[in-house]
Amino acid sequence: MSETTQTLYNRSARDWERTEPILLSDFTARPFVLSWCEPIAGQRVLDLGCGEGYFARQLKECGAASVEGIDSSSLMIDGARAAERASPLGIRYRVADATELSRFGDGDLDLVVAIFLFNYVEIEKMTTIMREVHRVLREGGRFIFAVPHPLFAFLHGEHPPFYFQRGEAGYFSGRNELFEGSIWRRDGTHVPVRCIHKTLDDYFRSLATAGFNSMPAVRELHARPGHLAMDPAFFSPLKDKPLHLAFQLTRQDR
Repeated sequence: MSETTQTLYNRSARDWERTEPILLSDFTARPFVLSWCEPIAGQRVLDLGCGEGYFARQLKECGAASVEGIDSSSLMIDGARAAERASPLGIRYRVADATELSRFGDGDLDLVVAIFLFNYVEIEKMTTIMREVHRVLREGGRFIFAVPHPLFAFLHGEHPPFYFQRGEAGYFSGRNELFEGSIWRRDGTHVPVRCIHKTLDDYFRSLATAGFNSMPAVRELHARPGHLAMDPAFFSPLKDKPLHLAFQLTRQDR
């Protein structure tokens, strides 16, 4: 790995700052995940890998009782805190690793979200994070996360508005390998992203190991007709391709 994830995001933090949808995934992933989080009103929420707080702010605006965001990039958290100072919502932000949830007691939270976090960690660490998420959720609490679709890098070449460089890696032989990539904003700016490749089986196994004993709801997210009509030049290279996977689980102790 040429640089740490923290360094990568510290370097590109300003390009992630936004108050309205501008990144590809702001259109193709986050609106669906937000709708899936409902009902949000009154919920105690943790946003893992919150970045500069774009999604955390949406959760609070939907009526969450409390929202805390953590991220390993100090400059992304600086951006989140600056946005909080400019328009206070009562969100707390911390620089921390997603495995560092010791400040939360067992069953403290109603909802944990992680949008494009697990593509930055290896399988073993993902399982550790999921185990901690299971611990801090109350019974009946929900865990919702999104990741790049495991097939995407194998179906789309290295060109805008989103790609990963898989080199000679195969779907199975490339497990736990790092694929560097880029994702574009509609204004033409592109920001670095990366994916430590996992198969579908890896996600299901890690969730089961972490203690989630119910079948997750899973949705494949893609560019929809409304996106293509909005901006054909931007979205059409991704027409009919699986971009992201979203998972929703409920902690059930019985």
